[in-house]
Amino acid sequence: MSEYSRKVPVVALRGMAVLPGMLIHFDINRKTSIDAIENAMENDQLVLLLTQRDSEIETPGQDDLFQIGTIAEVKQIIKLPGNVIRVLVSGTERAHLENLVEEQPFLLGEIGLLKDYSEQFISNTEKKAMLRGLRDILEVYFIENTRIGKEVIKQLMKLEDVQELIDQIAVNIPLSVEDKQGLIEAVDLLERYQKITVILTEEIDILRIKKDLQNKVKERVDKNQKEYILREQLRVIREELGESNTQSDADNYMETTKALIAKEEVKEKIIKEIERFKNLSGNSSESSVARGYIETLLALPWDKVSVDKTDVNHAEKILNEDHYGLEKVKTRILEFLAVRVLTQKSESPILCLVGPPGTGKTSIARSVARALNKEYIRISLGGVRDEAEIRGHRRTYVGALPGRIVSGLKNAGVKNPLMLLDEIDKVSSDYKGDTSAALLEVLDSEQNNKFVDHYIEMPVDLSEVLFIATANSVQSISRPLLDRMELIEVTSYTENEKMHIAKEHLIDKQLNKNGLNRKQLSISDKALSRIIAGYTREAGVRNLERKIGEICRKAAKEIITEGTPKVHVNSKNLIQYLGNEKYTFQTANEKDEIGIVRGLAWTSVGGDTLQIEVNVMPGRGKFELTGHLGDVMKESARAGISYIRSVSKDYDIAGDYFEAHDIHIHIPEGAVPKDGPSAGITMATAMLSAIIKKPVRAEVAMTGEITLRGRVLPIGGLKEKILAAKTAKIKMVLVPKQNKKDMEELPEEILNGITVKYVDTMEEVINYAMAVKAHKDKLGEK
Repeated sequence: MSEYSRKVPVVALRGMAVLPGMLIHFDINRKTSIDAIENAMENDQLVLLLTQRDSEIETPGQDDLFQIGTIAEVKQIIKLPGNVIRVLVSGTERAHLENLVEEQPFLLGEIGLLKDYSEQFISNTEKKAMLRGLRDILEVYFIENTRIGKEVIKQLMKLEDVQELIDQIAVNIPLSVEDKQGLIEAVDLLERYQKITVILTEEIDILRIKKDLQNKVKERVDKNQKEYILREQLRVIREELGESNTQSDADNYMETTKALIAKEEVKEKIIKEIERFKNLSGNSSESSVARGYIETLLALPWDKVSVDKTDVNHAEKILNEDHYGLEKVKTRILEFLAVRVLTQKSESPILCLVGPPGTGKTSIARSVARALNKEYIRISLGGVRDEAEIRGHRRTYVGALPGRIVSGLKNAGVKNPLMLLDEIDKVSSDYKGDTSAALLEVLDSEQNNKFVDHYIEMPVDLSEVLFIATANSVQSISRPLLDRMELIEVTSYTENEKMHIAKEHLIDKQLNKNGLNRKQLSISDKALSRIIAGYTREAGVRNLERKIGEICRKAAKEIITEGTPKVHVNSKNLIQYLGNEKYTFQTANEKDEIGIVRGLAWTSVGGDTLQIEVNVMPGRGKFELTGHLGDVMKESARAGISYIRSVSKDYDIAGDYFEAHDIHIHIPEGAVPKDGPSAGITMATAMLSAIIKKPVRAEVAMTGEITLRGRVLPIGGLKEKILAAKTAKIKMVLVPKQNKKDMEELPEEILNGITVKYVDTMEEVINYAMAVKAHKDKLGEK
């Protein structure tokens, strides 16, 4: 409570508080504060020190000051440069600002001194208890705060008066301005005791927490420092040993693994391998093996996919732009796309395109990839005979590598590319394993989602890969492998189709390749027809493209050397660019002949006609076959002669005729191997014609397998055979009745100008070919 009032100069303090008993110096530079000090020095040297509530205020009023402060005696003032005065004061007692009388030229306040009358109501026992309690707290505080000097501790612990101890604690222990102001305002001894104990207890807790945090930080720093020192030592050691790249490589691998799009088990396996790699010597062979393995794992597109285009119309447009014909392939791809759009599932078909060379099987796969916006990977299987080429080598072997399938995925960079398995019919097997058997898992849509490569040793998902295989023939493909693929037959091109392909694709491609344009070179339709018929003999268009390329090269030379502005190639000057025609098709004979029949054959480069010749001569019943014939063809000939002998009476053939005559069957072009059963009815007709001396119609060609009883069985390769017949200007073709369904699939342009007769028995064949009827049998209807 206030004891009496008087007027004294007031100094406003910023960011500090002065308690009674405190000897302190501080600097002042405000005019009002300097004037207040000077006024005090002129009088009784007493000032009231009040703390500002907000230290930012430059000219504080009464409301900006705490109302309770300390009366201090000015001991010394020192003038410093910059109009600054350093003041040394000694706090004497608490005072209350009653009223701020003047604010200029300095603060002058009317104050009341605050005296503590509560001490007389506190017993000595209570004071001793308070003293011991403070000492106990101080002991703990000094343990936690080691910055307090020993002399200060000694002085504080010697004090016997509670009030003096509290004031000295406030003076000697670092406290916040708020805590000091709280102690100034606590006039009663008991209140001051409670505040100082709370402050000290909080300080102890803060110091403990701070120490705990510092210990944790120190431990972490020490650990990091230790690791850093060890790493630096290890780095120096590795540099001395020439192994400095191992650690940095391992760190790079770890970063790449974190960013890898893959399942957790895959990442765990890779991290395990990286940790193992870290401990290997950089110069050891095992280190290079581990490095290659890790880099392969990181390069694989585990769960990375590309976004497919599902626009069916767009896909159809691209397929038609790139290829003429191949309707079955295009339709199947568009069906796959349509199903994917409806089901939203990514299950891909496994297609196998079967057909002669040069028919566009490989290039259509590239177009499919472009239409679907898929990465395109081509894997050539021709001549592959080691199972490890597909499944990979085990890492225990030197130079081990993943198989071609996984390597293809790695090169694609996504898990859903289009993968072309080229020439799948050319794979073989040896003592190292069966390549076809290794392909079974790859091409099985039920199993290939967990394909295990021997090198990778982790399941790789192939279920989203669109596999397209190509083959020239299915004869050499194993049955289980064939069963896993959807076969699409790519047949030979007709002359009309070749013409379209040349005009729409091949000419532009070769002009580009040879630096020409349409204004510099033109090729007439008649010239193209002549190239197709006379300079190439193939099912596809590969040689046709070569011939067009040859014309382009010669035209380019002519333009450069002779300055010709434009070269026009027609049927008349074609010989100047390509020389004489290389091929001549055997056209139908001009007249009917005995013992000569035109057969139809399928070859790997398309269809062809075979002129089968039979001579009968006196002898001892010898039966001879020449012309490089295969076993199946020889057996067909024997079946034919057996049939003729069984029906000899029906055609007035003498009973001893076959014992008295030799029969010789020859098929020209003896250097070319020939085989298959489809020439059976042709050879039988030629033999019967030679035996009964009846000529065979020159405009008739035939194909079909014969049985001992004279039935005609179905054959394959009809499109190619009919094309060959049309090229040879055959008017009538005899086809097995059971092949009628196959004939219905052929385009109308192939059948134009050809009469097709369907035969079921040899009697029908003989009737159409020679107009001869057996005496006892009626001919079957077509």
